[in-house]
Amino acid sequence: MMRVYVICEGQTEETFIRDVLAPILAHQKIFLTARGINTSKGHKGGALTYERVKRFVINSLKEDQNTIITTFFDLYALDNHFPDFQQSYKFTDVYQKVAALEQAFKTDIAQNHPSFNERFFPYIQPYEFEGLLFSAIEKLTELEADWKKTTADLQAIRDNAQTPEHINDGFETKPSARLKQHLRNPKYDKVLHGIIAIENIGIDKLLNECQHFAKWYQQLNDLTTC
Repeated sequence: MMRVYVICEGQTEETFIRDVLAPILAHQKIFLTARGINTSKGHKGGALTYERVKRFVINSLKEDQNTIITTFFDLYALDNHFPDFQQSYKFTDVYQKVAALEQAFKTDIAQNHPSFNERFFPYIQPYEFEGLLFSAIEKLTELEADWKKTTADLQAIRDNAQTPEHINDGFETKPSARLKQHLRNPKYDKVLHGIIAIENIGIDKLLNECQHFAKWYQQLNDLTTC
């Protein structure tokens, strides 16, 4: 049995871990628990400073020495105080960028105790959670009757990107902005529609379409051999 805490930046990511990933991995005796970080008294998620993240990760690692810690943060709007944040922008490919950020994050945390290096592997989603929804546009647009007419436009956005994870991080072109622009009646709701769409898309499609997500998922699966 392996226990894993997944430190998340928001409610949708927590729900994704709890309702989608945790039931799948539980069959392999890998038990995921999503944890949100308090940003203010009584509130979690959003506007996470690196100082707050680092403190929460280290405290989680100290809390239980038999638990693995990972993260689920979006690259978009990531705090620029994350280790090597500025240096990561020398990479034009998003996969190289997040790999550099994750390694620097891991190295910074591991400096606090030798055991942390083996028990912590961060994950940063390129560019947003909503990018995953572009893995199968038709599974998203079928959720609401009025959305079906937007299928072709959203599919064109997907087709113009190398992968769903390459849909970029501009304020008006990030994945969530694209969805809000096209899905209006009713408005796209991240917590409500996002999780239902992910469940409809299915884990296999996500793994086929999203290379970085697939790599993290494999890391979780590999814990059975630890």
